[in-house]
Amino acid sequence: MRQGGGGAAGAGPRPVFLDLRRIRLPVTARVSILHRLSGLLLFLALAPALHYLGLALSGPAGYARAAAALGSGLGGLVLLLLLWAYSHHLLAGLRLLALDLGLGHGREASARSARLVLAAAPVLALLLWGLLWL
Repeated sequence: MRQGGGGAAGAGPRPVFLDLRRIRLPVTARVSILHRLSGLLLFLALAPALHYLGLALSGPAGYARAAAALGSGLGGLVLLLLLWAYSHHLLAGLRLLALDLGLGHGREASARSARLVLAAAPVLALLLWGLLWL
């Protein structure tokens, strides 16, 4: 008697090594993976964000230090990355909510909404970044 995970009868042996760089994922899978990664990034950024908020609220000297750190070139890039993560996570979450409500089912509609998330998230991030620095 065979043990392990089943599979189709007569199917050949499963591959032992998959080169993940050569697997072409559908756009919906890429959006799903990026949704998880953006959520992880936002979670990991929570502690430093609270640190800088506390620093800025500690007084004029703390505010100046926080503003200098976040206003530097590296700080601006980190903030832009976090704005993209927020934008992508928000839009992908709204996409999933629409799917839960029965909107956009089907291969083409789902792929179209995933492509829309991929295109709109960087645009929204740049708009938010521009609003913060105006």
